[in-house]
Amino acid sequence: MIYKANDPLLQSWINVPVGSDFPVQNIPFGIIAFGDSVVPATRVGDTVVDLSVLADFGFFDELGLDDLSLFYEPVLNSFAALGKQARVAVRERLSGLFSMSCGDLQHNAEARELALKPVSVIENRMPVAIGDYTDFYSSIEHATNVGMMFRDPANALFPNWRHLPVGYHGRSSSIVISGANIHRPKGQTRPDDSHPPQFGPSKQVDFELEVGFITSGSTRLGESIPVAEAEEHIFGLVLFNDLSARDLQRWEYVPLGPFLSKSFGSVISPWIVTLEALEPFRVDGPVQEPEVFPYLKTTGPRNFDIQLEVYIQPENSSPSAVCRSNFKYMYWNMAQQLAHQTINGCNINPGDLYASGTISGPTPDSYGSMLELAWKGTKPLSLAEGSLRSFIHDNDCMIIKGFADNGMVRIGFGDNLTTILPATP
Repeated sequence: MIYKANDPLLQSWINVPVGSDFPVQNIPFGIIAFGDSVVPATRVGDTVVDLSVLADFGFFDELGLDDLSLFYEPVLNSFAALGKQARVAVRERLSGLFSMSCGDLQHNAEARELALKPVSVIENRMPVAIGDYTDFYSSIEHATNVGMMFRDPANALFPNWRHLPVGYHGRSSSIVISGANIHRPKGQTRPDDSHPPQFGPSKQVDFELEVGFITSGSTRLGESIPVAEAEEHIFGLVLFNDLSARDLQRWEYVPLGPFLSKSFGSVISPWIVTLEALEPFRVDGPVQEPEVFPYLKTTGPRNFDIQLEVYIQPENSSPSAVCRSNFKYMYWNMAQQLAHQTINGCNINPGDLYASGTISGPTPDSYGSMLELAWKGTKPLSLAEGSLRSFIHDNDCMIIKGFADNGMVRIGFGDNLTTILPATP
């Protein structure tokens, strides 16, 4: 579908620095805090725009929305629940207001003064209240690498892996916004199988490079979402760091999977980038063999060419790039994930989060976790300041970046960052 807001020739009267993740063609949605206000906003360049002010001045009146109070709420769940048609209308309206050729906001000094704020003076808040969270395992390169490390290399993938998008339900309460720091978790480990388990801080904290999507609509218990309609239920995407404690995970995951090793903290980027903004970056995904069941069969390009980067920054040092991957490598796409999530009648709600699972590419520098990059600790990485890393150290900051760039437009997410603090006493 062609959207006017995606026109690569559009220019904004709001300044957009060269190389910004947020040109006027992006128009992401988030929640900002300043003073006593916590409100929905969007971003152009290094300027955030308070959507509640635009509602106050009547800029959304022509859209025919039933309830404008959603532009004053401290989370975007109600806005997400409007669905695709209303979201597209709001995005197109904002695109018009920000375009050089439109004077409605540009020449309204009072509205402009109240609505526009430098990104440096605001605080990003959680964009949605996350009711439920599913973590998938949808990168064939990552699943193969893990299988080679811990199981028979000749049978790295479990028998079900090519037949369905493997996933599990995670802990939504410990998902935090970029910039929040997380303490090293404590728990049981068994580093030596010939000795009893021990208790203490994890020695193998790891990042997982992921992209998450957030749902927009609701379904009733017993309903399923057809794969062809799944994208209609997706509000947008975020960068996601699903932190893991590998030593805790190794000891606890049989028979029910990860528990404490995954619930101590996960981090999302603050701006939700819509599928509409990413429309120009669609690509075909990998060929799926064997042929999938009809309820998972998709047509047309369902993956997105989004470049992903991970940096590790030790305390008082410069960041070092450790991973360059791409969302296009995903074996199971988002439509298939959501169709599979609901095929049994599981109901969904606005604001639910679905993470891709670790996104690894075909080359060693594109592996999406330290577990793979340092190959279970046998090949430590050298950072720019000379230190080595097999896993994340205390006071290391992990920075995830993501952007799509076709030479005409760059659509990005901003940084997703968090620092691992020492374990609490």
